[in-house]
Amino acid sequence: MNRIGKYDVVREVARGTTATVYLAFDSFARREVAVKVAFPQILKDPERGKIYTNLFLNEASLVGKLLHPHIVQIFDAVVAEELSYIVMEYVAGGTLEEFCRPRRLLPVERIVEIAFKCTRALDHACRLGITHRDIKPANILYSGKMPGTGTIKISDFGAAIVAAPERTLVSGIGSPAYMSPQQVRELPLDHRTDIYSLGVVMYQLFTGHLPFEAQTQYDVIYQIIHGTPTRPSNLRKEIPEVLDEIVARAMAKDVDARYQNWDEFGRDLAQAFRSGHLKTPKRDFAESEKFDTLRRLAFFADFSDAEIWEVVGFSEWRAAVPGETVIRDGEEGDFFCFLAEGELKVMKNGRVLTLLGKGDCFGEMAVIGKPSRTRGADIVALADSKIITIRDAALKRASEGCRMHVYQSFLGVLSTRLELANARLAAL
Repeated sequence: MNRIGKYDVVREVARGTTATVYLAFDSFARREVAVKVAFPQILKDPERGKIYTNLFLNEASLVGKLLHPHIVQIFDAVVAEELSYIVMEYVAGGTLEEFCRPRRLLPVERIVEIAFKCTRALDHACRLGITHRDIKPANILYSGKMPGTGTIKISDFGAAIVAAPERTLVSGIGSPAYMSPQQVRELPLDHRTDIYSLGVVMYQLFTGHLPFEAQTQYDVIYQIIHGTPTRPSNLRKEIPEVLDEIVARAMAKDVDARYQNWDEFGRDLAQAFRSGHLKTPKRDFAESEKFDTLRRLAFFADFSDAEIWEVVGFSEWRAAVPGETVIRDGEEGDFFCFLAEGELKVMKNGRVLTLLGKGDCFGEMAVIGKPSRTRGADIVALADSKIITIRDAALKRASEGCRMHVYQSFLGVLSTRLELANARLAAL
């Protein structure tokens, strides 16, 4: 096969029971794509054809809808009697399935990062009314050339509940080992079934074992409903107790005892880094912590998840100790900063002008107050502080939407400062 529609086929990359996936090139958009071509005989099968056609149409219906940095984007879909295919973003790495064996386990910190990014992606889907229903390592891709590196992307929304549950609730579809008790019993479902499944994925990535293993699917389903899994830390000693608790809550059999939303789940994962339960290099910051920190700052309130991840990618993060000068009066500078944690003082000629607290922006006039980039005061750390730096050159390379939100937020900061200055003058 040399061509599928307008796409030039490069090579076959995967073959399953219902479709073949090809690496192809979109000459119009000038990008590599993955094209999933359904087997015509499968869609026409008298017994299962209707189910597989429904799943294929379900995924095809998501063209252009799931726009998130951690979800495989669907660009195009064609459904015809002789040829049906879906065109998706090409992710060059592989799936997390290869890291579910005891001798191939990823570092604990990397697994928590992956899980956090999954919570953000699935929260985005949830806000669009979409429940995945088939979260498992084989449906989580990584983009790096080295095993387990790069970012991650959730794929295969064929089994998802999308807007019309009566069309998508198909029995016998999915992977029983990752299903929630509600799913194996075919009860009404919402996003909390995905929360359970992500808990199972974490368990398997941590330990190399599924929480419930048996020789028959019936026995697995019985254990999902009635059994209690071994704590992950009993199988892998370096796993801290806090992660045992996070996995246990995600996998709670009672849906009301489970995490009730993705924000709760993601917040606990980020807190595992922030509280020091997980090892990170000194003066380094986990991506989950960066995202969670930015999302909580008022400056970034109107940013989309995709724009927050963009800022995570081009911002610089560092720690400052008490007495350290963060910005020096009279120096040139092409960056602005945020105080993520701690306290700073602004000084001019040895006199304290004001104090800066968590969330405050500083140094922005060197970026927006052109042509001068000269600093007008010293900024010194009063306590252990975390500083986020954004350079002008990096901001210029950002997406138009991201830059627009930065400048809008600058206007809000300047407006607030003007109001405070007017209030002080009025009080004189």
